[in-house]
Amino acid sequence: MTTAPAPDEQARPGRDLVFAAPAAPASLLTHWSDRLRHAAIILLAAVLALTALVLFADLAVVPALAAFVGLVAAALVPWRLHDGANAIDDTLGISPVEMPVVSAIVGGMPDPAVLLDRAGRVIHLNAAAAQLAPALRVRELAQFALRSPEIVTALREAIATSEPRRVSYLDHGSIERWLELIIAPVEVPTAFGGTDQCMLMTFHDLTPLRRVEEMRADFVANASHELRTPLAALSGFIDTLQGQARDDPKARERFLGIMHAQATRMARLIDDLLSLSRVELSVHVRPDALIDLRPLIKQVTDGLEPLAKERQVVIDLDLPEEPVTIAGDREELLRLFENLIENALKYGASGGRVVVSVTASVSGDGVPEYRALVRDFGPGIAPEHLPRLTERFYRVDVGDSRSQGGTGLGLSLVKHIVNRHRGRLLIESVLKKGATFTVCLPRGKPQVVVEKVN
Repeated sequence: MTTAPAPDEQARPGRDLVFAAPAAPASLLTHWSDRLRHAAIILLAAVLALTALVLFADLAVVPALAAFVGLVAAALVPWRLHDGANAIDDTLGISPVEMPVVSAIVGGMPDPAVLLDRAGRVIHLNAAAAQLAPALRVRELAQFALRSPEIVTALREAIATSEPRRVSYLDHGSIERWLELIIAPVEVPTAFGGTDQCMLMTFHDLTPLRRVEEMRADFVANASHELRTPLAALSGFIDTLQGQARDDPKARERFLGIMHAQATRMARLIDDLLSLSRVELSVHVRPDALIDLRPLIKQVTDGLEPLAKERQVVIDLDLPEEPVTIAGDREELLRLFENLIENALKYGASGGRVVVSVTASVSGDGVPEYRALVRDFGPGIAPEHLPRLTERFYRVDVGDSRSQGGTGLGLSLVKHIVNRHRGRLLIESVLKKGATFTVCLPRGKPQVVVEKVN
């Protein structure tokens, strides 16, 4: 689309010769005077030479005048007029918005971006947009490639009103994604010095935000459900103790024991929620304190020895003699191994044995690491449950987990602690042969101790 030249451009010499027919004579005289002025020295030299020939070489005046007129005509001939016109045509044939610099700007945008002309045809698009909508083609209408009703409606409204539009929609591809489309009018210059309007479409992926919101909603729902059960039990037993069982010592003792168990379960759930929240807030900060895992694991196993005796399970420790030093947070690592070993004692008790070992190893990337293994010989875990074990409140057997005092947050907390320590959690299990949880943690670098001299 082009516009008429601006009024101030109609007086420019050279340009009106091509584009404005009425102004051609004046422009032509201007060009001739310029050419005569540029050839003045040559014409002066010709005059002197011809005068000398007339005076001293008996050259006739008429031939001399004819030669001078021929030189003047040669000076007036626009030898580069054809090339100049081609250059102007080439320059004006490419719209400024189609120049490589605009393509580079659109291509450098991190989000999918498409620049359209006023009619909705694609002028430029970047690689992200081509990947999002492979049907997009340059100089073709975007509505044919983007068939979502929300997109087509927003694009038509933006073109009709020349106002920005914003719309969110669900992309039904191989993977469903929530996207937000922003259409913004952009004023661009034309080849004739005027302005035209294009449309810049940018797509923003809202899927991570949606998933976080869904996870948060699920988390709140599950947490409230887990807290509601012990609270309802406590409230019911309190009413019973205040009423019918007021003077019944046996019932009072039994109910108080149940109330204590429910209160302990609720306190543990809140404790796990707080611990998980603290770990998530500091997950981007890697611990730097050097910790030896041997005494830490020994402390955990000693603390769980009463539970092991109650379940009739033997804990086999296989720790190296040399220090097992990593960069970590002591309290978080205590919680990590406490959860893993306690789970093995509770859910793998039928195997009668739990193995806890630490070995030096090297990761697939060649990074030295330590592998802490906790293995039980119980019933094992079905394969379909393994990918979801670290989800919040996920349980293989809800009834068994609650009867064991589990909150459904233990392995989720383990996963977040391992991530904060830049490690890996490996889970392997075979039905009726037990389960193995392996924590891979990078080795800590030796710490240089600088003594202060008073």
